Amino acid sequence: MTNETTNEVPAGIRYEAVSKFFAEHVPGGDVPLRFALISGGRSNLTYRVEGGGRTWVLRRPPLGHVLPTAHDMVREFRVLTAMQRAGFPAPPPIALCEDPSVNDYPFYVMEYREGVIIGEDLPPGYAETAEERQKIARALVETLVQLHAIDYEAVGLGDFGRPQGYLERQVRRWSEQWERSKTRELPAIDELIRRLRASMPESPAPTIVHGDYRLGNMMLDPKDPGRVVAVLDWEMATLGDPLTDLGYTLGYWGEVGDSERFLNARIAAKATAHPGFPTRREIVETYGRLSGRDVSRVEWYEVFATYKLAVIVEGIHARYLKGETVGEGFEAFGERTVALVEDALEMANRSSDPRLRGEA
Repeated sequence: MTNETTNEVPAGIRYEAVSKFFAEHVPGGDVPLRFALISGGRSNLTYRVEGGGRTWVLRRPPLGHVLPTAHDMVREFRVLTAMQRAGFPAPPPIALCEDPSVNDYPFYVMEYREGVIIGEDLPPGYAETAEERQKIARALVETLVQLHAIDYEAVGLGDFGRPQGYLERQVRRWSEQWERSKTRELPAIDELIRRLRASMPESPAPTIVHGDYRLGNMMLDPKDPGRVVAVLDWEMATLGDPLTDLGYTLGYWGEVGDSERFLNARIAAKATAHPGFPTRREIVETYGRLSGRDVSRVEWYEVFATYKLAVIVEGIHARYLKGETVGEGFEAFGERTVALVEDALEMANRSSDPRLRGEA
């Protein structure tokens, strides 16, 4: 099989071997294929694959600097399969390739979904009214509540994670990933880790946790901003404390009155810093009401989310410095890391918990 645009195959795709896999494992895939990197992916790489009038999506790990467990295609494929069983809005998986000889790393293929993904700001002409923006926020929270209500045993994920000690492991895991990813010393992050360990809350009953839940990982109906077409990017999914998803959502949620520094440090935060979108406090209140969970310690989860985001951003910065990123827009990630660490400490300093303030 030959590719009529072979010289345009993006980095991360071994055309002949991947095409052979499609022909053997993807219904309708025995045709000449065209691959294009989908913009916006800054961790695992996501490609649009077209051929024979059909469209699919291929996911694979980044080109380099692969952290342990952070880019596990097998886990991602498994959780998408479970989401299909649960009737949850996620892209249906099609085929998994675990043989690294095909494309250097395992990868999987899933169905293509059409919709609006809100990036660093609202698309022109989309959700222009306050009512539509409220619908987006409502859908974001309701879908998160729906995810956390799934019976993970019933959908085959009973052994997908170890919920006991989840928060302690998360703080430790991200501190270890910081050590692997860091490009310079930032003493402030050591203080942040110390405070998070000293003030850890007691987790509610465990649920499926997305691990990267935010507006930028949701695909919305082009004509109905209140309808979720799909939740994307399941690479960090596990079983654990559901409030970590809430805290992470808040970490990306900008609101009217936020400083430019705050908004610039967070991808997509500017998208919600418009009249009509609810505040972070209102998001918390809605989640607490709909889920029935106690959200009184949410400030710890917000600080943790900002710390986690700083580590992720530093990892991307490290790949950029090594020339291992694909696409554009990576130049400012080093500055974002510093801003996020400082923001997390400022949040901690305002906490009602003296341990999180560093006073106990």
